[in-house]
Amino acid sequence: MNKKNYIRGILFASAGSIGWGVSGVCCQYLFMEYDLDSGWLTAVRMVLSGIALLIIAIPGEGRGILRIWTSRCDIMWLLAFALLGLLMCQYTFLGAVKYSNSATATVLQSLNVIIMAVLVAARNRKRMSAAQTAAVFLALAGTYLIATGGNPGSMDLSAAGLIFGILAAVGVVTYTLLSRPIISTHSNLPVTGWGMLTGGAVLFLASRAWVIPEGLDLTAWGMIAIIVLIGTAGGFSAFLEGVRYIGPVKATLIGCLEPASATVLSSLFLGTHFTLAELIGFCAIILTVFLSVSGKKE
Repeated sequence: MNKKNYIRGILFASAGSIGWGVSGVCCQYLFMEYDLDSGWLTAVRMVLSGIALLIIAIPGEGRGILRIWTSRCDIMWLLAFALLGLLMCQYTFLGAVKYSNSATATVLQSLNVIIMAVLVAARNRKRMSAAQTAAVFLALAGTYLIATGGNPGSMDLSAAGLIFGILAAVGVVTYTLLSRPIISTHSNLPVTGWGMLTGGAVLFLASRAWVIPEGLDLTAWGMIAIIVLIGTAGGFSAFLEGVRYIGPVKATLIGCLEPASATVLSSLFLGTHFTLAELIGFCAIILTVFLSVSGKKE
């Protein structure tokens, strides 16, 4: 691999992952200071991010950006990807942030790697490797520590935060699997853009998101702009560019910067405090990513 392209891929994937972490912290700030509804924020985030991603895709795609709408089969897959994948992931992730914090939400979402490994092993009827089996136990241990703080008689993490976090991980798996049939014939950016816009539009109508919450000032709209431009449109496009240069396995490992950056930023800027048990749990789940992809080939 060309050294220059390798470094470029590392930088792009890192920028995308950190952008996601920044987005999570901004969402947490909005929930703390403005008590926004997670459905409203998800709808606005998805619609605006979808528009931004499609604008980014236009220079490379041209009129081809509309090609996905010419096939009934592609449309059905796009709707499944948008509603059962992206919408589920985005809504449950922001729910996890609202009922816990950005760091906990991103770490719990990282469990998608374990869920995917188990599903692939079951589908192929193959026994999981020793590293993957160890990753499952680490994931369970990490989730336990985050939820209880190491004390089985207590529940440090709210039930809603835990459930939304696990559902966010399931959502990542769902949108990854549902994107494959259309990603194989269409580019990443237009597929993700149309998926965001379609899923967001459905939620926009369902949640009456055109009714703007009271009390949103310039700071709030600035945070929303960061979530849309840096955390979603910029994060997705930069990370996918990184995948193009260094492949999905290395990019997945670099993706661990998302929970790490969310933890540091929420602690520094939002005053979020984490117990030793929670930090150990975070590390255990992040380690599962390394174990799950060990031995895989690009």
